[in-house]
Amino acid sequence: MGIIFIFLLGFGLAVSGGVTLIAYMNFLPAGVSWTEYFIYISGQLECYFLPIGIVIMTIAIFQFPTKP
Repeated sequence: MGIIFIFLLGFGLAVSGGVTLIAYMNFLPAGVSWTEYFIYISGQLECYFLPIGIVIMTIAIFQFPTKP
């Protein structure tokens, strides 16, 4: 049960980070270049939730017990 909770925690973080990255892409039509976009998101804490969530989900998947 704990592994499922950890997986769902990682999934929530990944979704939150992904939605934030997509929301910040609204700066691109306003004239911001891709370089400026990547510099900006590298300074935002919530943008790091996507890779952290993916790592947590990967760990939970490999820790899930399998039937022999």
